[in-house]
Amino acid sequence: MDSWKKFTNTASSSLANLNLGAGAGKLSGSLSNSVQAARERFGAIDEADITALPKEYVDLERRVDALEHVHKNLLKIAKVYETETYDYPGHIQESLQETGGQVWHQFTNFANANLKGTNLPLPAVSTAPTPQPKTLPHALSRAAATSALEVGENDRLGSALTKFALAQDKIGAARLTQDSAIVDNFLAPWSVTLANSIALAKSARAGVRQARLWLDACKQTLKSAGPAKVEQARLEVESAEDKLVSQTETAITLMKNVLDNPEPLKDLNELVKAQLVYFSSAAEALSSIQGEIEEASTAAEGEFRKSRDA
Repeated sequence: MDSWKKFTNTASSSLANLNLGAGAGKLSGSLSNSVQAARERFGAIDEADITALPKEYVDLERRVDALEHVHKNLLKIAKVYETETYDYPGHIQESLQETGGQVWHQFTNFANANLKGTNLPLPAVSTAPTPQPKTLPHALSRAAATSALEVGENDRLGSALTKFALAQDKIGAARLTQDSAIVDNFLAPWSVTLANSIALAKSARAGVRQARLWLDACKQTLKSAGPAKVEQARLEVESAEDKLVSQTETAITLMKNVLDNPEPLKDLNELVKAQLVYFSSAAEALSSIQGEIEEASTAAEGEFRKSRDA
């Protein structure tokens, strides 16, 4: 540790004695800040020599950090709403089938347009497959509709499957509407808050840190300054203090603006509203068919028992 203190003290003295010119002032300040930060990190500076920031500022830092974590955590999960297939892993097979159908459609079109007048047989032009929504409710709807046709729509099970297919199609449409609303009214503004106002406050905090490091570096220079340089070093300390006060006030204002902003609550409300509409629509669609399917189930069970008792 003593060797490190000796090294950093030598570096600080060298920086203080450098005459880099006005154009290199920023470079000198950056080097001084880097040396000061390194000395603090490795314990070469006494705690008493590190300028303490106002309690209000420190509390605001903690609250802004918490708000940033809230935004990142929810974004990480809620971004799933940007992907239509998030609740239906089976979409991959369906997508491959659609792609194969599209390729065959394009081939038959090409063959009919280019093989006319030749002795080669012309393939029948296939119908282009219509892309289907890749959500779980839509997949259930398609499966139920196909099954209803197989058993017959006039069959008791076929009739129930038809009703189920129609209800699931409505639920799938409601889910896509929900996803779109969440993307537009929650994810977009939530991301803007993170990228703009929170990022701006953090940038101001970085300015405070640099100003604080510069002030403490100037204080160290003043401590070790010879008689000929004491006045200049004292003026630099005063200038650095003024800069730190200004930067801190700016950062406090920006952090308060972030924390007082009602936008996060408004955005969260939009997420809840979108989910409420979706789940209400799903409940309504299922309620509209559940009673009929239960009646059919009860009737079928009664007939089955009678046939067993006969």
